[in-house]
Amino acid sequence: MNETIVCTVGNVATRPVYRELATGPSARFRLAVTSRYWDREKNAWTDGHTNFFTVWANRQLATNAAASLSVGEPVIVQGRLKVRTEAREGQSWTSADIDAVAIGHDLTRGTSAFRRTGRPETGTDATPPQPEPSWETPTEGSGATTAQQRPEPAAVT
Repeated sequence: MNETIVCTVGNVATRPVYRELATGPSARFRLAVTSRYWDREKNAWTDGHTNFFTVWANRQLATNAAASLSVGEPVIVQGRLKVRTEAREGQSWTSADIDAVAIGHDLTRGTSAFRRTGRPETGTDATPPQPEPSWETPTEGSGATTAQQRPEPAAVT
């Protein structure tokens, strides 16, 4: 089956609406995507046209999106593009929806703190958490910065 997979970068335009359905959790929000271009006459970046998409998330993605996203936050959304045209009250309407596969904050514009959601344990089959591996590969004279020496990211206001 052919599908149009898109990756969009924009801002959350509406508060996510969360619903519990018979098929599982569902959430939707509007995403504003504005193109920017360099205007040679003004010698500055200029905003272009803004496209609005309705982003749909299902199951665990819906739960996490509703708990994590707020209006105005920069996000990256990947999913299946669905363009629909319908007639309402004698007028033709076109809508562009994205059935999301992945949603995340855009870290080029700020910081984010990830928290893994808990999974229900199933008796004795639960495996204990694995220790974090050491990613440090110190070599003599490399001047490598260790995790303890790295500065904390600046707070975004």
